[in-house]
Amino acid sequence: MPAPIFHMIQGAPDPVAPFSHAVEADGWVFVTGQMPFTGTSKASPYPEGIEAQTRQVMENLKRVLAGCGLGLEHVVAARVFLTHFDEDYEKMNAVYAGYFAAGRRPARTCVGVTGLARGARVEIDLIARRAGRSAGGGRAARKASRRGARSPRRARAADPTPRRGRSRR
Repeated sequence: MPAPIFHMIQGAPDPVAPFSHAVEADGWVFVTGQMPFTGTSKASPYPEGIEAQTRQVMENLKRVLAGCGLGLEHVVAARVFLTHFDEDYEKMNAVYAGYFAAGRRPARTCVGVTGLARGARVEIDLIARRAGRSAGGGRAARKASRRGARSPRRARAADPTPRRGRSRR
């Protein structure tokens, strides 16, 4: 597996702590949770209200994804963190839903938390996948796929013969 790529995206908000905007490994892109900064400085103000903060977070996430050559259509999972869960959940969902096509929304977790950086009401992180990468990702998996061969895992699952000895994984 090639070394991870640590992305720092020009034009995205400055990190509030020591982290990269995104880290890429084997076609997977892990986008750090974004805050609702209205500018690139971590001293930038947040907009008022959960709807405006959610929109700003999503725009900041789009900026980071674009800097990695991706868009929201590449997102496979999201995590949402809310400081006022009961009060903000429905309003945040109304804004969030507008960023993804119906029927193509990523898997998602949403949790209530006691605090976020600089008093934000919402933070969202993403996991994206580059198109054209196989789940196995490696050269052997691509080669087997071209030959029409079953993966070793699938072959073992289809074979009811009990195995003895140690696994090679």
